[in-house]
Amino acid sequence: MRHPRSRTTRRRVAGALTAGLLCTAGLAAPAVAAAPTPPAAPADGLALTPPMGFNNWNSTHCRAEFDEAMVKGIADLFVEKGLKDAGYRYVNLDDCWALPNRDADGKLVPDPARFPGGIKAVADYVHAKGLKLGIYTSAGTKTCNSAGFPGALGHEYSDARQFADWGVDYLKYDNCNNQGVDARQRYRTMRDALAATGRPIVYSICEWGENKPWEWASDVGQLWRTTGDISDSWSSMLSILKQNLPLAPYAGPGHWNDPDMLEVGNGGMTDTEYRSHFSLWSVMAAPLLIGTDLRKASRATFDILDNKEVIAVDQDPLGKQGRVVSAAGGRWVVAKEMKDGSRAVALFNESGTAQRIATSASAVGLPDADAYTLRDLWQHRGYNTAGTVAATVPAHGTVLLRVAADPDWAAQPPAVELASDGDPLLEAATPTALTSTVTDLGRTPARRVSVSLTGPAGWTVRATSATSATALSTGKALRTGWRVTAPAGTPAGSYGLTLRTSYRSPSGTRVTGALPLTAAVVVPPPAGTSSLGGLPWLSATSGWGPVERDTSNGESDAGDGHPLTIGGTVYAHGLGVHAPSDISFYTGRACEKVTADVGVDDEKGTKGSVAFEIWADGTKAAATDVLTNAMPARPVTADVTGAQVVRLVVTDGGDGIDSDHADWADARLSC
Repeated sequence: MRHPRSRTTRRRVAGALTAGLLCTAGLAAPAVAAAPTPPAAPADGLALTPPMGFNNWNSTHCRAEFDEAMVKGIADLFVEKGLKDAGYRYVNLDDCWALPNRDADGKLVPDPARFPGGIKAVADYVHAKGLKLGIYTSAGTKTCNSAGFPGALGHEYSDARQFADWGVDYLKYDNCNNQGVDARQRYRTMRDALAATGRPIVYSICEWGENKPWEWASDVGQLWRTTGDISDSWSSMLSILKQNLPLAPYAGPGHWNDPDMLEVGNGGMTDTEYRSHFSLWSVMAAPLLIGTDLRKASRATFDILDNKEVIAVDQDPLGKQGRVVSAAGGRWVVAKEMKDGSRAVALFNESGTAQRIATSASAVGLPDADAYTLRDLWQHRGYNTAGTVAATVPAHGTVLLRVAADPDWAAQPPAVELASDGDPLLEAATPTALTSTVTDLGRTPARRVSVSLTGPAGWTVRATSATSATALSTGKALRTGWRVTAPAGTPAGSYGLTLRTSYRSPSGTRVTGALPLTAAVVVPPPAGTSSLGGLPWLSATSGWGPVERDTSNGESDAGDGHPLTIGGTVYAHGLGVHAPSDISFYTGRACEKVTADVGVDDEKGTKGSVAFEIWADGTKAAATDVLTNAMPARPVTADVTGAQVVRLVVTDGGDGIDSDHADWADARLSC
């Protein structure tokens, strides 16, 4: 938890990506030295699997709703909603639980307005539910909140004794106001203080990855933050994922990489994105600390947080963190070795359109076999596969599978992959072609196969080739052409299509599947030269805050930027973003050129370094070197002749996203 306005400085992370590993990321990640020997399980037996529980910060910050009633209410819901049975144990307090000053004896004082019964009473209540209580302080003179609550630097033994006496089971130890004291010294002192109490307390090192704790903290705490703070946005989650993935060699029982708490349910992402968040944290063996106020949570949120098959991936006792098998074009395969010999496989689509993602049983580390079982952990369905592991994954989605060399594979129906050649772009009243495929991935045949495509009311969807097949053997596909037409006058925007298939297993079991597609109704760009700041976009993402039209990016709310200014020159028109960012425009194969003056906006002083790219469909048409705040605007021109979609991309320059305010000044499209 931290000061919201200081977040960019808190997110500076040392190092660059391991060569070739995360080539599509465009984001810096912690440098990883030669792979270490995985740490042995600790003798204290603490956190042998990643801690699971709740922390209030992401939903409440320091607001008045964070109080004793909330904490007790969360404990009640853990029991009532089955989260305790799913493995959630810790109910953790973050900053603002104490008064700003210690008492005359130097002791911490719980805020009597928030916690009238004191922390001991809250701990007793939580313990009576069969749960555990966590607390927060900082390895500095003050905590991270601007109100300046007391930190533990210089008070480690006294504070640890208080925590133990209150019945605390978990300590999150932050990094603010540390007075420049060496991180290893600060965190080891609290380790020793906790040990001196004699109470088993899980120790969470929250120094944001600044001092590479994965290299030295395996005998200090049970988990260590690897990144700056997460926020409830797709770009934040994605950035943190890419920083944490390379650190897999350092994780193990009692020693966990911590990419920060969950944002599931807080409203800044879609349910599809939240399922990705939860899936990826689980395949990374990350702590699962709920960050939403469960008293207000939707059924969909509970369904995500209570998916026991996904949780079992996170809590597997072997304690391996998933490793990247492949990453290209926004298509990620991450595989986690499980104690029973199976592999959890995440097929993750970073991009803004549906994509086919494929790997194989051998690529994820399974032995050769005639066939394998494959279980979809979100659909809760089992299949057999001859070895291919593939799916068309929706934009920002994740398919999470568990694959095993199981001799009983024939008891499962064959896996069938349902796919299309992409999410269609349609101009109203203009027929658009689409091709679907139904492919048998199984070792057994799929029989009586059929496929259908439906769209919104009033749309015309017509098959132009066969929609059924008597049988498909391994690797064979039913390919169907479709012609889709949106009615004249359909407003520009996104519309849902659904591709469905039905087939029979050899034993006669009927199996159905569905693939949601997103059709974008688009308007051709005007002839002549237009300011890109005034044209509609297909999609737009920004590392902090929204993409801004004709102003810089202010990091938070729409409209909080300033005039676009690079090297002292002010521009009236353009686009303001924060790296990493990606803006796509429909150009309908009718445009020839994109031009802009690009650079780091002056508003961040001497900070910021970025690189700019212009993509024409799947080809990089132009790119700059890394640009810094000290440089004047750089003109960039790209030939986009014949492209259907043009993308403006900003990466972080390879050193993290601290203050990366990037401007596409005077950006123009010629058609």
